[in-house]
Amino acid sequence: MASYDDLSTVSQMHDDCTATRSTLERHLARAAGRATRPAPSILFADSPREVQTRDSEVGEAAQRIANALSLHLD
Repeated sequence: MASYDDLSTVSQMHDDCTATRSTLERHLARAAGRATRPAPSILFADSPREVQTRDSEVGEAAQRIANALSLHLD
């Protein structure tokens, strides 16, 4: 099977090719930009010192279940 419609006119096929070319050029330009971007640093000195973590709370129901199972979530 051909990659184009046999019933299309030459101008329609040309328009399809033009649209495909512009799409591919945009994707290629974006890929080239990403390929030339410097890699992120893996040095310890460049990483954030303190990372905030979410506070988790043990709910009343979870506390009752944990106590019933002798898990002691104080």
